[in-house]
Amino acid sequence: MAVQAHPKTVPTHNYHGLQPSDLIRMYRLMYFSRRLDDREIQLKRQHKIYFQISGAGHEAVLVAAGQVLRPAHDWFFAYYRDQALCLSLGLTPREMLLQAVGAKDDPSSGGNQMPSHWAKPELNIVTRSSTAGMQWLQAVGAAEATIYFERHPQALDQAQHAPLGESVRHSSDEIVYVSGGDGMTSQGEFFEALNAACLSRLPVLFLVEDNGYAISVPVEAQTAGGSISRLVRDYPDLLVEECDGTDPLASYDVMRRAAEYCRARKGPALVHAHVTRPYSHSLSDDEKLYKTPEEREQEAHRDPIARFGLFLVREGILDEHDLEQLEAEVDREILEATDFALAAELPSEKSILQWVYSPDVDPTSSRFESEPKFVGQPKTMLEMIPATLADEMERDARIVVFGEDVADCSREENLKELKGKGGVFKATAGLQRRFGSDRVFNTPLAEAAIAGRAIGMAIRGLKPVAEMQFFDYIWPAMMQIRDELVVTRWRSAGHFKAPAVIRTAIGGYLTGGGPYHSQSGEIIFTHLPGLRVVMPSTALELCGLLRTAIRCDDPVLFLEHKHLYRQPYNRSPYPGPDFTIPFGKARLVREGTDLSIVTYGAMVHRAEVAAAELQREGISLEVLDLRSLSPYDWEAIVSTVTKTNRVIVAYEDMRSWGYGAEIAARIADELFHDLDAPVRRVAALDSFCAYQPLLEEKILPQSRDIVTAARELSAF
Repeated sequence: MAVQAHPKTVPTHNYHGLQPSDLIRMYRLMYFSRRLDDREIQLKRQHKIYFQISGAGHEAVLVAAGQVLRPAHDWFFAYYRDQALCLSLGLTPREMLLQAVGAKDDPSSGGNQMPSHWAKPELNIVTRSSTAGMQWLQAVGAAEATIYFERHPQALDQAQHAPLGESVRHSSDEIVYVSGGDGMTSQGEFFEALNAACLSRLPVLFLVEDNGYAISVPVEAQTAGGSISRLVRDYPDLLVEECDGTDPLASYDVMRRAAEYCRARKGPALVHAHVTRPYSHSLSDDEKLYKTPEEREQEAHRDPIARFGLFLVREGILDEHDLEQLEAEVDREILEATDFALAAELPSEKSILQWVYSPDVDPTSSRFESEPKFVGQPKTMLEMIPATLADEMERDARIVVFGEDVADCSREENLKELKGKGGVFKATAGLQRRFGSDRVFNTPLAEAAIAGRAIGMAIRGLKPVAEMQFFDYIWPAMMQIRDELVVTRWRSAGHFKAPAVIRTAIGGYLTGGGPYHSQSGEIIFTHLPGLRVVMPSTALELCGLLRTAIRCDDPVLFLEHKHLYRQPYNRSPYPGPDFTIPFGKARLVREGTDLSIVTYGAMVHRAEVAAAELQREGISLEVLDLRSLSPYDWEAIVSTVTKTNRVIVAYEDMRSWGYGAEIAARIADELFHDLDAPVRRVAALDSFCAYQPLLEEKILPQSRDIVTAARELSAF
């Protein structure tokens, strides 16, 4: 039972409108947060928990934020020192300690994620990773969803009726809170997020909790001039405030102004709070190795717990006896929560794979099997993209299409005079003109921002279809994809999801593409659990697989081979607005009896050319197009290998460590007794793709390489 402190009747004009009861609650939350840190440190040293990182020294500005912001109304991308904020919003000590022990009923992650990485959909506290600075961009995407839902209520309704729709909320004056330490502002994603937020005047409240150190690196070695707020003051429409983050009242005043600015839709706000870090970065760190005793003593004098407790006594709001009672009650509650957590049930081994993919929508199921209903003249792969996207956008108001150059024209007023671009390959031509700039828009040239914003939108319930202009330039987004996009569902035990679609043009055979417009590398992404990866080789498959990608409930990397975009041999009439193809189902391109070739992408046509030549020599080649790379159709591979007993795995990427190497290894491992010859790989040389066409032809695998390998295997 809570201690009923009896604050005296005191004037409140010095407290920025806060009542004495508010101040008592704020102190209680601050003290609660600190004592939770102390208990976790004790448990870690007793080997009863496995990781600890504290929010000590940050408590004042965080409880101030908790007074201003609204749980289950605003949205929170909190970082690992935001314990006091999460307590203010409604997370309980029991829930926090359940995460520390990795319990089954840990509401943040079910034991999958470290402690201090909070998540609770009921409070709009969004799951987070351990990577520094990724959250900035996701918060921007979440704020874009805020504005989008205001303008498109149909999208909100559709999102609320989709899987996990009960977590989709929108309020007319909601804002998005995102926080990080001063070290996290060194990440490029921080500046990309500020740029995007200011471009669209988004309601994002950035809180930088500056304790002077990023682990052992002091702020003057992190930030030019030692002040992030000084660096960003000239961003248009960005309100920048600075405060003593160890003072709850000063912090409250600043946080209130920042939140009001965002709620009024004037633009984003950034609060630079100067806090302390009285404990080491984590229990894996020892600050005495890099902080002098004098510096540590100076920090101790700024400790927000001691200072605020003394303030309450001096102001006559609490006397010393009341303060001691409050602290004793908190200690008892923490002890009870500890006993509860230590006795909690641990997660089952069955949970390991439980949240890797959506439990609600299976894109490999018969639900996605359909027959085409052809209409119109044959379309190329490139023409099939906007046709498919247009039908899906008509059906689903949640879909937004964005990336570099994807719009017809960023200056919408000029569209009446211009034909418009619609992507460097014209893959999205006409979509902005048809659906408007809310739904089809250009982004800055910043791949991490494209991916990060897509994650934030998807978490809020939108269906982003983002374009990376070239696969060769996807790498700046790799952290957002690997550590954020594909892990969101699993690390939150299914409470959050990010089913974004990322389209990108991949591959060579361009005659002059060179090393930076001809890359493959799909193996890097098929290695990621949680991500679906597909690569169609015909216009018909592009339509069916793209529609499945949009309608499924997992993140999808949709690989479009540039060489195939305009080829006449893979064209198809439009198969209708409901045509889908299941993931994980290969296509038997050509039947044969002597030898199988397992392939995908631009290699499919080269295999067909080789098969025609080999047929004249009396060698019957069976060609299997995987088309879905993760998952892939192992049953189809088994069927063709056991039929012909000889197999070539052909892929465009470099031979060593490539996608085909894994397929070849599994065939050798599981089908060894069905083979009459070794598994052969046909792939690119272990080099880069050269600009000179003669070199490119030699580097990339050709039909003649398949013919040579097939002759050798047939003679084995």
